[in-house]
Amino acid sequence: MDRFDRPQKTAMIVARRIVSDIADRGLGPGDRLPPEKVMLEEYRVGRGTLRESLRFLELSGAISLKPGPGGGPTVEKPEASHLMNSLGLLLQFEGAKFATIVEARIGLEPLMARLAAERISDEQRVQLKETVDLMRDSIRDLDRFLEANREFHNIVAWASGNPLFGYLIDALDGVFAGAALGVDYPESARAAVFDADVAVFDAIVAGDSAGAAEAMRAHVSQWTEFLQKKFPEALDKPITWESML
Repeated sequence: MDRFDRPQKTAMIVARRIVSDIADRGLGPGDRLPPEKVMLEEYRVGRGTLRESLRFLELSGAISLKPGPGGGPTVEKPEASHLMNSLGLLLQFEGAKFATIVEARIGLEPLMARLAAERISDEQRVQLKETVDLMRDSIRDLDRFLEANREFHNIVAWASGNPLFGYLIDALDGVFAGAALGVDYPESARAAVFDADVAVFDAIVAGDSAGAAEAMRAHVSQWTEFLQKKFPEALDKPITWESML
């Protein structure tokens, strides 16, 4: 049987109905769902099935379950970490290596930069400038520099106006950065990354979509060549969920 033809478990069907009802009722983060007794009557399932549905939604980040008096299911907003965990598991069971993530970014990030040049908001433009300034001031501080660089790419992704890119880059960063790959970036490499980020930044704020795409393509290609030359063994490591924790 094809995986798309498999019958859905009742708990999954109920979970989808709960999410649909959250949307229909206009509920948002912090809003409470009905008590268990009400939900049992509304969805006409057993207590075990309902609790399985709620546990799935909790693991997905859509709700939180607070025990005790006054507790119960509360609506939350899923974060990129939930996508990161799912993506990490999928890639592990595919036997994918960390080079997979690098290759994906070569294809995706130039398009994000192109769209960002066309769609970036004033607030995002300020945020992007702040990360550039932080990188400039943190060239000698590896941790601060890498964090600012990750934030730079994250803002570019969200500035594309496509939330899928935003979540995806955040998740891919989490998979890559969360693993102990032994990749080191000497100060000379950080300076090269900074110069490349500045080129991307200048093109985006100038509204030069073609220039932004080309600058990002050159940047990611340069980063890839650095990793391939200096840390090929890191790229060849298989992705494991455990390494992300």
